Amino acid sequence: MGTPDFAVPSLVQLAENYQVKGVITQPDRPSGRGRKLVPPPVKETAHSLGLEIFQPKDTNEDPSLEKIKSWDPDLICVAAYGQILRPPLLTLPRFGCINVHASLLPRWRGASPINAAILNGDKESGVTIMKMGPGLDDGPILNQKTVEIRPDETAGSLSDRLANLGGELLIETIPLFIEGKIDPQIQDKSLATYAHLLKKQTGELNFEESAITLALKVRAFSPWPGTFTFWHKSRLIIHQVRAKDVTSPGVGVFTKYEGYPAIGTRKGVLVLDIIQLAGKKKVNGIEFLNGTPDWEIN
Repeated sequence: MGTPDFAVPSLVQLAENYQVKGVITQPDRPSGRGRKLVPPPVKETAHSLGLEIFQPKDTNEDPSLEKIKSWDPDLICVAAYGQILRPPLLTLPRFGCINVHASLLPRWRGASPINAAILNGDKESGVTIMKMGPGLDDGPILNQKTVEIRPDETAGSLSDRLANLGGELLIETIPLFIEGKIDPQIQDKSLATYAHLLKKQTGELNFEESAITLALKVRAFSPWPGTFTFWHKSRLIIHQVRAKDVTSPGVGVFTKYEGYPAIGTRKGVLVLDIIQLAGKKKVNGIEFLNGTPDWEIN
């Protein structure tokens, strides 16, 4: 059970090592200006592997449960599926359900653990394989692996690394779990933190925050929901920045720093390395300034 790109390596690893009876993923969603229905990445991968695909609106409803029951699964593996599973489904397989979660639980339970780790300046992240229960990412831990978060890491690049690690760790964990060679570790609730669901409007930058905080947001919200501000009433999409601990010209003041466009913050200056005006191509900051003589006129 999975939906986005993050879940693809887990599916591929499972298909290479086990008999996958079926793949459950979210329904196709409308996308783009034409609102054309687009299949999720897991569906496309499952199709290429010749696997049976099931896309229920609600996996917990009786018709969905009957369909899954007909597969007679020993184990359900879940990776970023996108629906909460209720007890009738969690207890349906002989060995229950296990989840590939992109954080070092109990830190960053919830919908956006990768973004939260970068946003909060964590030095490390990782993958947890856990036995699923009725609560939100609070099941016992079966296995974990840690990775360092690189200084220039974005949510996109960290997600790619953790997706591959998750697939490898899942295949390492399953036989140990099935054979009873793992002692599940109960999570320490006092250490739990939560990563809430991101929304598109979350990406608008507030220059009342410090340059360091805003630089973390740019990395944490790349590629989605992305970060932006407005310049001359046009949306300015911000792809890559640097935080400089220098005297700010004022909160939200457009300025320059060593040949690059920059914006003053509550503390320090946010230097814009790669930006994009809405409807235009992505450019580096120096190139942008060369074509924008009125940058400093707010």
